[in-house]
Amino acid sequence: MKKQHSNLALMTVLLLSASAHATSVSVAGLFSGKALVTINGGAQRLLKTGEKTPEGVKLLSADSNRAVLEIDGKQQTLGLGEGVSTGGVQDSVGTASVTLTADAQGHFITTGSINGSPTRFLVDTGASAISMSSAEAKRLGIAYLNGQKGLSSTANGVAQVYRVSLNNVKVGGISLNGVEGIVHESAMPVVLLGMSFLNRVDMKREGSSMVLTRRF
Repeated sequence: MKKQHSNLALMTVLLLSASAHATSVSVAGLFSGKALVTINGGAQRLLKTGEKTPEGVKLLSADSNRAVLEIDGKQQTLGLGEGVSTGGVQDSVGTASVTLTADAQGHFITTGSINGSPTRFLVDTGASAISMSSAEAKRLGIAYLNGQKGLSSTANGVAQVYRVSLNNVKVGGISLNGVEGIVHESAMPVVLLGMSFLNRVDMKREGSSMVLTRRF
């Protein structure tokens, strides 16, 4: 019995220690060679390229669109208003989160990537899947013409679409494989982050912010 209690106590200490070393980072401002970040909910601080904080967060590069940081030894790319939690128990089970900030119109627009290529997303719970134009699909190197053909009803009538499987979709620290996508022949100003991605995360609205947390 004493041995069981000892093992339980040791496991508790290890879990608490791992949680204490988890690191949460969000980006509040982006500039050429600099990024304004918040670490573990503390005060905002301006990092210059190459600068490393006492928490072990290092800014590798930054421009007006995104910041590339090294967090707990792992490289993360974040856009304005995005955040990520890494390390500790969360990281060991593959859980990650991202915080998005609404624009003046209340839309959640963020940067991310599809199959490793950067793109811009608009969160849209009304879209059944990640949706994009054929021009964007070509830019991302997606062979959409090999996808399943279908028809979609739009404001301009019925249009042909192609259903594809996206190898990887990443938003902040959330990276999902095998995500359904729909390619439209018509023009679209931005990629819609639809339910094929959102169904696999928990969404929590907090004022002008939305927190997405990976579920599986």
